[in-house]
Amino acid sequence: MATLSQPQYNSADMPLTWRHWWITIVTGLGQLVGTAVATIAGVIIPMILIATNNNLSSAMQGLIGAADLIGIMVGSVVFGNLSDRYGYLSFFRLCPVLITGFALLAIFVPNVWVLVVSLFMIGFGIGGEYSLDSDYVSVLVPDRWKLVMLGMCKTGAAFGNIFGAALCFWMVLDLDKATAWPDLMWIVVGIGALMIITRIYFFESPKWLYDHGEKEKAVSVLHKFLGNNVSMSPEMMQEPQHANADQKLSFFQFAKKFKNRVMLTGVPWACEGLGVYGIGVFIPILVMALGIEKEVAGASAIAHVAQSVKTTLWISCLILPGFLIGIWLAQKKVREAHLQTISFWACCLSLLVLLFSYHFGWPKWISLVSFMAFELFLNIGPHLVTYLLPPKVYPVEVRGQGTGIAAAIGKAGAVLAVFIIPVLLNYGGGVLVLSVSAVVMAIGAVVTRFYGKKVGADA
Repeated sequence: MATLSQPQYNSADMPLTWRHWWITIVTGLGQLVGTAVATIAGVIIPMILIATNNNLSSAMQGLIGAADLIGIMVGSVVFGNLSDRYGYLSFFRLCPVLITGFALLAIFVPNVWVLVVSLFMIGFGIGGEYSLDSDYVSVLVPDRWKLVMLGMCKTGAAFGNIFGAALCFWMVLDLDKATAWPDLMWIVVGIGALMIITRIYFFESPKWLYDHGEKEKAVSVLHKFLGNNVSMSPEMMQEPQHANADQKLSFFQFAKKFKNRVMLTGVPWACEGLGVYGIGVFIPILVMALGIEKEVAGASAIAHVAQSVKTTLWISCLILPGFLIGIWLAQKKVREAHLQTISFWACCLSLLVLLFSYHFGWPKWISLVSFMAFELFLNIGPHLVTYLLPPKVYPVEVRGQGTGIAAAIGKAGAVLAVFIIPVLLNYGGGVLVLSVSAVVMAIGAVVTRFYGKKVGADA
């Protein structure tokens, strides 16, 4: 029981406390490991190329890069359905166990096909993370701070890029041999172990408990999360709504009825997937292909990989400021679709400058700054807004299905991008990759602007 000296709060309008930060950090680790795995895969691919004397087809490179993304697509659907039925906590603990276990498998069974299977299962666990993290934050964080804390949870992705690139750079220098590529998966093991430890003292979602008739337990769990002087908000105590006809629509029926919203939330998410994952996974290879990394006379092949990873780290450092700027602009009531449109155009322009710099042999610092500008604007707008926009534009009765469809289209675009980048590199080099990527960014801007106006989401 709360003491008389303690102020009494409602969970929806209480002040932001260290407990909310702890919940956000614990749930944000799923976002962190998701991008860390993609970064590590992008370093492993050139190491395998060196170890096999370039005996790794572009299709196989794409499969290695896309394996965890395919796992994320499957895992988000599977764990999303299971958690709705059986609760969040058990799956919130199972996901990091899967991630850690299959990372260990990739280390101790150093085979390319085992790596593909392991990355798929790691992605499967990450997909569960993605389906659960925002639910905990949205239920437990005060209304005033939900947008900020959801954004902060998403910034875990930025830390994953930076952390993954930094550790890869240090480990590649230390390993000094391409055949040691499985050792990079120890990074995933470390993050997975941290996730397991932080979830030992964690609890079931109070909203899930309340919705399933365990009202006293829901209150008890809320007190464990936020303190004995916090009561459940009216929104948390709302009875669950039964599925209506709109929620039972098939994918094609839903897409037909909500065509404009599906186009606005899905297509730009797929375009963003090319930047975050297509280019993101292959940044080390693109850096080498474009000649941006620092040249060291007589350096070994693995040393070139290390230099490209170092450049990747510099580029990745712009991801976090991008997220923070995007969150700040969203807090300033900048319309999400308007922000996304401008950012897509800025990404397109950055890629064109990078293309011209490479084609005409401009100084390397121009190429590096252009690449960094691309990452900055990608995360100010598309990478953040695609996460925030679906809940804004769909009515509450179909919001879950609409968000799920948008995420599925986005991940499908990411998988396609990861498969196609090495093929484009093989047939047209950096010029073709940058040209196609600039066009995709322009498509994202045009679609966002056109359909944003149609659904009233743009300024």
